[in-house]
Amino acid sequence: MVRESTRLSAQDWARAALRAIADGGLAAVAVEPLARTLGVTKGSFYAHYRNRDELVAAALEEWVRSHGSPALAGHAAIADPARRLRELLTVVVQAVQPLAPSVHLSLLGDRTDPRVEDAVGRVNRARLELLTRTYRELGLPPERAASRARVAYAAILGLLHLAQTDPDAPSPEALADEATALFLPEPPTG
Repeated sequence: MVRESTRLSAQDWARAALRAIADGGLAAVAVEPLARTLGVTKGSFYAHYRNRDELVAAALEEWVRSHGSPALAGHAAIADPARRLRELLTVVVQAVQPLAPSVHLSLLGDRTDPRVEDAVGRVNRARLELLTRTYRELGLPPERAASRARVAYAAILGLLHLAQTDPDAPSPEALADEATALFLPEPPTG
């Protein structure tokens, strides 16, 4: 059954494009298959976008909005850095679903595309800045805080990769506890 084109928003199309990107990278973003998936005609697409490139750009902006600085604002507002780090790690680990595709990891296959390079760079910078700030507030010196942030972020991306390939991964709760224990620095003694 085909739905009326006015019922879908540009954001609906962008989110559908993100699901396609997660499953198969930028090459998976094609108007006709997305229209079939959404249960609409191609006319719905053209009511919002002039071409596929506009849809790709909108999808990448939606991803940056939902995974970069705007999405991190609530976590950034947590005053206690230990609680902030614990919640950041817990949210990331709980979002990792076994065998679930990841937009971030799929975009890495298209990393030479300037649009992808920009979007991934913006999300990476936002996440690394918040992690670095958190480690600074936990008492680590600037260089060590930046280094610890990179290692923690690399582990987060690694968890995403494992979730795509390991159906026997531990529960999100167990992973969150382990990640928190691993990446929360010991309080200074003295």
